[in-house]
Amino acid sequence: MAQRWDIFCTVIDNYGDIGVTWRLARQLAHEYGFAVRLWVDDLASFARIAPGLQPALAQQVLDGVDIRLWPAQDFPATDAADVVIEAFGCPLPERYLAAMVGRARKPVWINLEYLSAEDWVAGCHGLASPHPQLPLTKHFFFPGFGDDTGGLLCERALPAQRDAWQADAVLQDAYWQHLGVPPRHAGELRVSLFCYESAAARQWLASCTAGSQPLRLLVPQGKVLPDVAAALGLPQLPQAGDVLQRGALTLHVLPLTDQHGYDRLLWSCDLNIVRGEDSFVRAQWAARPFLWHIYRQDEDAHLVKLEAFCNATWYRCRRRSNRRWASCGAAGTASRTSAPAGGKCWPYCRHGGNTPAFGRKCNWRTATLPHDWCSSPKSSYNNRFQGNRFPIPIQDFRT
Repeated sequence: MAQRWDIFCTVIDNYGDIGVTWRLARQLAHEYGFAVRLWVDDLASFARIAPGLQPALAQQVLDGVDIRLWPAQDFPATDAADVVIEAFGCPLPERYLAAMVGRARKPVWINLEYLSAEDWVAGCHGLASPHPQLPLTKHFFFPGFGDDTGGLLCERALPAQRDAWQADAVLQDAYWQHLGVPPRHAGELRVSLFCYESAAARQWLASCTAGSQPLRLLVPQGKVLPDVAAALGLPQLPQAGDVLQRGALTLHVLPLTDQHGYDRLLWSCDLNIVRGEDSFVRAQWAARPFLWHIYRQDEDAHLVKLEAFCNATWYRCRRRSNRRWASCGAAGTASRTSAPAGGKCWPYCRHGGNTPAFGRKCNWRTATLPHDWCSSPKSSYNNRFQGNRFPIPIQDFRT
C-alpha cells in the first residue's frame, strides 16, 4: 500500500505558496508513488496555474494528485495521512489534528518553511517542536542552498529536458509561434518579466524604449501590468495577446500559464526577471541569467535575505570561476565547475532508495547584470551596489 501524504496550503495572491506545494505534490506522486492529497483553501486562484482544475469541485484528481477543498469551517471527517505537511506555517484544522492523535502510529508532521540562504537556517532545519497539549511532534523543514538544509525542489528529468529544449531551435520556434511571438531577429534580446508592482519596473521599461538594442519583452499577466500601462502611456491595462511597440521595445502580454509552460518560457529567454520563491528557484534551474525581485517585507527585512543569497552563492561562484578562468585564460567568460553535493531532504534532489532525498551536484556560472530593483536607499546593500554593474551568481544544477 502506498504511503499517504497530506499537504495543506493556503493560497496567497502571488501564487508562490500554492506554486511550491503543487510542484511538491506532483513530484511525490509521480517520482515516489505516494498517495498525495493536497488541501487548498482557494481553488479558483489555484486554477490560474493549473488550468485543468475545476474550482467548483470540492474533490478531484489532477495530474495524479487528489485535490481537496480546505473549507473555512466544518472541516470534513477524514483519516490522517502517514506524513502531514503544513506549508509555510498554515495551522492545521482542529478536526484533522484530532485525527492525527487518534492514529496508533502518529504521523510524521512537517512544517515546510520559506526558502532562505541566511546562516541560521541550517541550525533550524530538522528541529523538533512538540505540541504543547497533544502527543504530536512537528519538525521544521527549511529549503536552502547548503548541504545542511533541505535543498531545492527539482524533478529528476528536469535538467535533461531543459538541455534538450535549449538545444532544439525548431522546438523553440514552434513554441514562440504558439504564443504568437515571431522568430528571433539577429541581435534581438528576449526577456521575461514576472515581478511585483514597482516604480523601478516603470523606470526600466521607459529606458528600454530608448535603448539601441531591440528588446522583446514577454510579460505574463500579473501584478506588473499597471506599471507597464504607466510606463507606456496606456489608458487601460493591457490584456493577454496584446503586442505593444515603443522604440526599441516590443512587449507581448502572455496569459498566465501552467508551471510546465512557465518553465519553457524561462528556458527560452536570454534573461529572466522573476519574483518571490517559486519562480526564483525555477529561474535558477533554467540556467539563464536572471534578476530576482524579492518580496518586500516590513523594516526592509527582505534585504537581509537578498544579501544572504548573494553572499552565499557569489562566494562559491567567484572561487570556482576564478580557478576556471585562470586555467583557460579567458577571464570574463561564463564558466562551469563542480560544486559539492546538495543537502539532504525529500524530492528536493538526490534520488534513490525508498525515501525521497535531496542532493544533485551543482555547477555555478556568473553573469553581469544591473543592481537589484528592491534595494532601498538606506540599506547597506544598496549603498554598495547602487548604480553599478556587479556579477550575480547563476546556479546551473545538473546531475
